[in-house]
Amino acid sequence: MNAIETATHPRACPLADAIGKLFIIAYKESTEQLETALTHEGFSCEVIRQQDSAETANFSPSYRCLLNHRRAWEKALEEPQPTLIVEADFVPVVGMGKLPLPFPPDSSKLGISWLYTCAPQIYTVSDEGYAEGFSTSMVAYVITAESAKFLIELAEHIRETIGPTNYSTWDSEIDTFLRQRQLKNYVPFRNYGEHGGRPNPEHRQNKLSTSHRADVLYGKLAFVPMYAETENATPFTYLYVRSKARLKGLARLAVGKYLRLPVVRNSSFPARLLSFAIRRQLSLKL
Repeated sequence: MNAIETATHPRACPLADAIGKLFIIAYKESTEQLETALTHEGFSCEVIRQQDSAETANFSPSYRCLLNHRRAWEKALEEPQPTLIVEADFVPVVGMGKLPLPFPPDSSKLGISWLYTCAPQIYTVSDEGYAEGFSTSMVAYVITAESAKFLIELAEHIRETIGPTNYSTWDSEIDTFLRQRQLKNYVPFRNYGEHGGRPNPEHRQNKLSTSHRADVLYGKLAFVPMYAETENATPFTYLYVRSKARLKGLARLAVGKYLRLPVVRNSSFPARLLSFAIRRQLSLKL
């Protein structure tokens, strides 16, 4: 563990030691490479594949994705330890299992802890270095049996208010939904892996960004992401995509999107927030 990680989590518990079960959310993608990498990191993996049926044929892709995550949440209800859920296009960093938990290991109010973040923000940073905050995207995250129960409630809310055939950004509602139920949500110091997926056409149709990548990684990736192995990929695709993601992360910090000015002004420990936000970007790794 390097100096920054030790300073951020002085009593860090390795991630793999705290996780009971790891579920991989998949459709038709191959998960063999991901399973091998995660098993090597010390996780017990199970793949949950989306099942096509006549009933779900007209469902929007976003709602079918929600249903697949819901299946993992239902399994998490039975787990005494926290559950790690990743999507099939997640690419972990080497040594992920030994990285520190991004949330207090003795927390009884854990809602969700993202291991990969999209459009992240931080609200507070504890004196132990754990950051409460916001993220969207469900590429890789940790939940408990208690928070799984509330996430299933959210899935029901989406079904009743938006409906299975309509597009929804349900993942952006998770932070507020869980915080309203007195749970705490955490974002990592750095990302534990990359989103390797190709651009999402449903996002384009709804005038949203078609792709998102990790702004800063903990280390080297375990294998090459899918986006760097497409027919149109060049030897420079990975370098270009990662450089763009790093610059975007720095830009979000500079313009106050990662750490918003009102949050700093209202904080009892503004220096701690600023330190966390700046130090995480002090990395030469792409």
